[in-house]
Amino acid sequence: MTENAAYPHLLSPHKIGSHTIKNRVWMSAHATLLVRDHLFTDEHVSYYVERAKGGVGIITMEAMAVHETTQPYKGKAFAFDPRMVPQYQKIADAVHPYGAKILAQPWHRGRQTNSVTSGVPVWAPSAIPCSVYREMPHVMSAEDINEIIEGYRLSARHAREGGLDGIEVHGMSHGYLLNQFLSPATNHRTDNYGGSLENRLRIVLEILDATREEAGPDLIVGVRMNSDDGHDGGLGPDEWADIARAFEATGKIDYIGTSHGTYLNRMLIYPTAPVDHGYQMSATRRLKDAVSLPVVGAGRIVTPDEAEKHLAAGDCDFVALARALIADPEWVAKAERGEAKRVRPCVGANWCLSSIAAQAPIACIHNPAAGAETTFGVGTLKKAAKPKKVAVVGAGPAGLQAALTASQRGHQVSLYDARDKVGGQAAWWSTVPSRQELSGIIKWLSAELAQTDTNIVLNHKVEGAFLRDEGFESVVVATGSQGVTHGWSPLRPERWNGAALPGADLPHVFSYTAYLEARPKLGKRVAVVDSIGGRQGAVVAELLATSGHEVSFITQLGQPSPDLASSRDWGKSHGMLRRLGISFHVDREVTEITNDQVVTRDAYTDEAEVFDDIGGVVLVMGSVAEDQLFHEILPARGDGLEIQLIGDALAPRRVSDAIREGEEAARAI
Repeated sequence: MTENAAYPHLLSPHKIGSHTIKNRVWMSAHATLLVRDHLFTDEHVSYYVERAKGGVGIITMEAMAVHETTQPYKGKAFAFDPRMVPQYQKIADAVHPYGAKILAQPWHRGRQTNSVTSGVPVWAPSAIPCSVYREMPHVMSAEDINEIIEGYRLSARHAREGGLDGIEVHGMSHGYLLNQFLSPATNHRTDNYGGSLENRLRIVLEILDATREEAGPDLIVGVRMNSDDGHDGGLGPDEWADIARAFEATGKIDYIGTSHGTYLNRMLIYPTAPVDHGYQMSATRRLKDAVSLPVVGAGRIVTPDEAEKHLAAGDCDFVALARALIADPEWVAKAERGEAKRVRPCVGANWCLSSIAAQAPIACIHNPAAGAETTFGVGTLKKAAKPKKVAVVGAGPAGLQAALTASQRGHQVSLYDARDKVGGQAAWWSTVPSRQELSGIIKWLSAELAQTDTNIVLNHKVEGAFLRDEGFESVVVATGSQGVTHGWSPLRPERWNGAALPGADLPHVFSYTAYLEARPKLGKRVAVVDSIGGRQGAVVAELLATSGHEVSFITQLGQPSPDLASSRDWGKSHGMLRRLGISFHVDREVTEITNDQVVTRDAYTDEAEVFDDIGGVVLVMGSVAEDQLFHEILPARGDGLEIQLIGDALAPRRVSDAIREGEEAARAI
């Protein structure tokens, strides 16, 4: 059986209006922050071209504003700006040679933003603030509504003039402006745009009229809408099915794209792991059964096998992928080549969202080329002019990536690790229930390494003399980091290298890395002391609770693990930890640890609080680079030895940094 035979639905063509799409893979819209001055850039073009080259059948570009009142950040394209026409032409000319169709996605956030960037009030159908941004919106007048309709009209005109294949009218999913008009939970109007379903539909139907009029009969016109809002008072699958019927009855659209959720429950939009793959399909199927138009389904579809299953079952006609294609732009091509098992998996870490939250371009936790296609993309890796004998020391994510890329360039690579397995901290994390999909990073790198002639040596602590004796010409040091054990938090910088926190050296006190690696036996009641605010504390607390411990999570911060806000899953994670029985204690600094107590003070009032009967303490207070080997061999640079320090051994940070630096180091050899 050929792989194409294994995916008869996924890889077969399908009609959308008068257009034939070469397969059933639809790249759904997502922000990139590659936009400058509200226009696309060459990096933006390269981002879409990479996915078109990789075999995607149809691409919906990222959501583009139809009005100045929807600017969540400066890196947002203006679909209503006539300067977009040549931008569209550039993108269409670059994508079409690969057989992909490409669509614009005009949209408005409504209340789900703030006015910080735009400098003008947020607009919404009613005076109901967003649960995330909490800014009271301006209630739209009839004149304002006409401005929005005109913005959608101009957006469609520019898409046609720019040579795009169509327009996907957005705003009816994820709680955006048109969703706000449609839902009785957010539309409390008493005029012609509120009350009955007919009235709540009015603005959307007027937008569809304007869009089709500008698009003409040949361009694709579709809608992006929810199949379930997923909250009390919102629209459920049956109501959305009725709305879909109303849209189809206009005769103005060619397909319906579906999704879930609003900003009340963003984990229905882009959930982190763990979540059932294909979790939206039940509601999508109900909508599909209500219409005859092609329906695009989404919802954490990661592998070609998963996509084929849903297509074969009739849940949808196309599968929409975003994060899966961020992780691997060759997702389709690998399925076509019979290499589906070599797809770099999306592991549900949401680093793509975290990077956007940091106002940085789109990125992936383990695809260093995402957002950097011109530098690291497919076809950019060149064979080394002179192959070298290379040692990579440390087989965590940084070392694995460095070894893989160096081997692919033709170098003779040996990869060493002092432990008995590869993966480093990422491997430890992936044993925790909520983080199990992270193992996909290590499994993928290991499987790809197996395709090379890399020599992997475990249980070997490398010393400088060994590297010199073996005659290596280039050394990449990726020896990672270890959690600090002195017990002082960032509140006490003057004590960082001084006397340890009283009791930090007791035998039942461990750094988080030591605990994750060794899993020592602790007493029933355990304290996790976190001063970092990242995912480390949440991971340790979950592991302890699922191992039967009673966990007190103590942090000097005002909220446990606040950094999870950038990946949008702080609520999901906090809820999971609370259901496990973990108690949170915020604004508290630990001042002493005894044999059975943890003594704390209120960070603002100095009020003391003592935690009794504590049988174990895990400190999440940062980590220090394991860079001793680097400094030992550094003098050898004078003798011509290439030496690079990467990942946590350079500075303890994130998996994404480690993998990117592994790629950069290998390309520099």
